[in-house]
Amino acid sequence: MKAPTPASWAYAETFVPEDEVLARARARADALGFPTIAPGAGAVLGVVAAALRARAVVEIGTGTGVSGVYLLRGMPADGVLTTIDVEVENQRAAREAFAEAGIRPNRTRMIPGRALEVLPRLTDGAYDLVLLEAGTLDVEEHLEQAVRLLRPGGAVAVNNALYRDRVADPAQRDPITTSIRELGKAVRDHKQLLPAMLPSGGGLLLAVKR
Repeated sequence: MKAPTPASWAYAETFVPEDEVLARARARADALGFPTIAPGAGAVLGVVAAALRARAVVEIGTGTGVSGVYLLRGMPADGVLTTIDVEVENQRAAREAFAEAGIRPNRTRMIPGRALEVLPRLTDGAYDLVLLEAGTLDVEEHLEQAVRLLRPGGAVAVNNALYRDRVADPAQRDPITTSIRELGKAVRDHKQLLPAMLPSGGGLLLAVKR
């Protein structure tokens, strides 16, 4: 099995070009000092949302709205994104991105707070897609909540699931890498989930709830 060359990977990552809305949202993220989802992974999320005709989506980590724009553009016109972030400043920046993208305010529900305090208040089996962000030590608990929230046939996506090329290297055993590696095993072995790992962006782990 031959791995893609760096040129092929870069070509795939930029195959779907980003517009000025996404460029400005990325610039706001740079100004606030945190990373955003890679273009290739964002494009995949949009396709998944469209394929599922996802009318109800949960996102953990609003950021400045980059992933949210991708999701909302893939969702039907009446779809609603529930997005959770501990930083109110991030959500203000995301609102700006959504407005620039022409997304109606009633299509987003922004909830400030810690995910593990917010997720238990959401309805069982009511969501088509849940987006998690790898890189936190409690991401396995996020997965448990995601499976509960999903309807049968819904999907969970984990961004940054290869974590800086560290997850595939067994010699890398820092707490975050180990946590993400264990999360991957939990998804792969979960009796209710049908998984696949994509190398898009920093790794995109997808699984459909049976």
